[in-house]
Amino acid sequence: MSVKIRYFAWVREKLGKAEEVVDLPAGVTTVADVVAWLKQRGPEYAEAFAHPRAVRAALDKTHVQPTARVAGAREIAFFPPVTGG
Repeated sequence: MSVKIRYFAWVREKLGKAEEVVDLPAGVTTVADVVAWLKQRGPEYAEAFAHPRAVRAALDKTHVQPTARVAGAREIAFFPPVTGG
């Protein structure tokens, strides 16, 4: 499954890229699986996702939980929690 992954704020800074298109392996079915797979792609990914609970995700611009299924998503976005003030 080919999908665009977008990175925001410090996640983007740690990876050195704003987005990429990847082919997810067949066993990667949830957002948590995507994070686990990304962490194995290199030290910059391992560092960016070292604390997965500190990173939020969205599928096709809708916020989701780590257990959300990624099947059919065209875009997965990762970003730190947003605060206002």
